[in-house]
Amino acid sequence: MTRNISILLNTLRRTAQYPSGAIGLALVTTILLVALFAPLLAPYDPNKLDLVNRLSGVSAEHWLGTDQLGRDLLSRHIYGTQVAVVVALSVIAIALAIGMTLGILSAYVPGPIERFILISFDSVSSFPSVILAMAAVAVLGSSMPMLIIVIATSLVPHYGRVARAQVLSVKNEPYIEAETVFGASELRILFFHIVPNILAPLIVIASLDIPIVIAIEASLSFLGLGLRPPLASWGGLLQDGYQNISKSVLPVLISSTALAIATLAFTMFGEALRHAIDPRSQRGGKND
Repeated sequence: MTRNISILLNTLRRTAQYPSGAIGLALVTTILLVALFAPLLAPYDPNKLDLVNRLSGVSAEHWLGTDQLGRDLLSRHIYGTQVAVVVALSVIAIALAIGMTLGILSAYVPGPIERFILISFDSVSSFPSVILAMAAVAVLGSSMPMLIIVIATSLVPHYGRVARAQVLSVKNEPYIEAETVFGASELRILFFHIVPNILAPLIVIASLDIPIVIAIEASLSFLGLGLRPPLASWGGLLQDGYQNISKSVLPVLISSTALAIATLAFTMFGEALRHAIDPRSQRGGKND
């Protein structure tokens, strides 16, 4: 455990050495803290109605104004941060776990099982993630668990193919063959040598997929196919703002800015993490 923590801290330290990584890490940390402490940071209940103060501007009582139902926009965007983080991290965790498992299985069990897994990957990948999510949500409903499962399913093939390629590469390394000669079991080789060596590229992909998941969830909610009111979602808040843009442009600006900052933050962090884990991926120096 201590060794794993040390590796994590060293990786984050190398990531922060890049200007983009330092900025991304600071923004990502802020976003995660806002999501974690949303109930403490939000000045109001995000679903509390105040029809007397609908679409009010910035004031001492409501720092970012209110929406068309008088709900405090600051509170709703703080809870929207929590929703975005929960959805994104849940999707990535599920897609990574299932994709890695299927990728390893397809590499270790050639034959019908391998072909079935690869055909399944191809079938799911033939549909763009947003289109697949829209179709599934339209048929199955748009609760948060369902939305998470649908988006995660669309990402599984990506992780599965990377895991499979990494396993096929690592399993033929001399030290793996040496372990086999000395009588190490397949499970020991898998968990102590294969999995640790394939995690790094998968973690990099996961960090770069987080802003994609946030954008997909926001797009679905903006189109009315994502999370349903009164749950605060940045996409839903953006849609509410567009419906009342003739009366106030502030809600649109706030939601757009929140989405832009989150997407940029996780992208910058993911790119710097990729360079930190694999310096060969860097082409333009530390200022990339």
